[in-house]
Amino acid sequence: MAERLLTQLRRAIRARHYSPRTEQAYVRWVKRFVRAHRGQHPTELGGEDVGRFLSTLAEHDRVSAATQNQAASALLFLYRAVLGRDVKRWKHVVRGRTF
Repeated sequence: MAERLLTQLRRAIRARHYSPRTEQAYVRWVKRFVRAHRGQHPTELGGEDVGRFLSTLAEHDRVSAATQNQAASALLFLYRAVLGRDVKRWKHVVRGRTF
């Protein structure tokens, strides 16, 4: 039986000795990404979907650049370390506001 996505994510984070706060943040971002795509598994999604999600954070949710960068880091970690896929670099992502 396949291991659940969030369990795999947590296992990969802990294997790399990331802080518990980083683990919490990454899990929240992955959950939010999946919810934003109506429950689709990230293996069914790609770089364009990640790019649209990050742009939506900046345009609709008006998050800061640092928050958007954290979301991007979480999703890159998910795709590279957990799913073993290199998500193609997203282009034309609207950047979050800086102060």
